Amino acid sequence: MIGSSVLVLNQNYEPLNVCNARRAFVLVDRGKAEVLEHGLGHLRTATHAFALPSVIRLIYLIKRPRPQMRLSRREVFNRDRYTCQYCGRRGQRDLTLDHVVPRHRGGRHTWDNLVTACKTCNHRKAGRTPQEAKMALAKLPHQPRVNSYYVVYPYLHNEEGWRKFIPGWEAAEGYS
Repeated sequence: MIGSSVLVLNQNYEPLNVCNARRAFVLVDRGKAEVLEHGLGHLRTATHAFALPSVIRLIYLIKRPRPQMRLSRREVFNRDRYTCQYCGRRGQRDLTLDHVVPRHRGGRHTWDNLVTACKTCNHRKAGRTPQEAKMALAKLPHQPRVNSYYVVYPYLHNEEGWRKFIPGWEAAEGYS
């Protein structure tokens, strides 16, 4: 129970982080946060039993830069909606990453140079640019924006009590 997840909200109720119940209890005990909602279970000491928090809000506003989306295979597929950017074929099988400008020609491994491609199109394009291979991209690659839901998105389906603190969480599907 002490390792259960706790939603941490900034002073303005913006989702900030997810921590474990032990860390949340320390923040509340030191007066740095307040409990908005209790979860299941209790933390027992020799003389007291404290309800474990589920959602806490920090007392002071924390300013921090927006999180950056990690560049990974899954995130590129998610950005492109599991669709080949050359032929439009959809599906989760037989998809690969393609460098628009091939790496051996100076192309970088960045958001702006990676697209989702099916194996057939990736093989057909080979080590050429799309113009040389006479293949058109459905849309230009870009780095997706990250909103505040990116941090809590993996937890929303299991933690139903958090949903009322995250307005519009249904629209966060795909978070891009």
